[in-house]
Amino acid sequence: MGSVGWVDLTVRDADRVQRFYEDVAHWQVSPLEMGGYSDYLMLPPGGRKPVAGVCHKRGVNAKLPPVWMIYIKVPDLDASLRRCQELGGKVLVKPAAMGAGSRYAVIEDPAGAVCALYQVADEASSPAL
Repeated sequence: MGSVGWVDLTVRDADRVQRFYEDVAHWQVSPLEMGGYSDYLMLPPGGRKPVAGVCHKRGVNAKLPPVWMIYIKVPDLDASLRRCQELGGKVLVKPAAMGAGSRYAVIEDPAGAVCALYQVADEASSPAL
């Protein structure tokens, strides 16, 4: 808990941007079906587990800025969101599903920095590890 469990980038043209990182960072690309379009899991050269995602700016991601978003693992997402607000932060994206039983939410800290909090249901089945 408390470690960065995932990182992704949400952009308008994820098709073009994933090709950019494929060429520049030598990441391998694995499409992830999102219901009518694909986001992309990015794997290191020769790797089996993804290290990042490149996502389309659609659906729950429609309001996210085009920055590399870190997902910080927390044991209880709801408790962390309550504490975030108590300490002057904001919840920008309400809790949503991420994988089998895992959930995330996007927050803004009191300084205006944005990140996501990520509650992992099962470490072994999480695609983000």
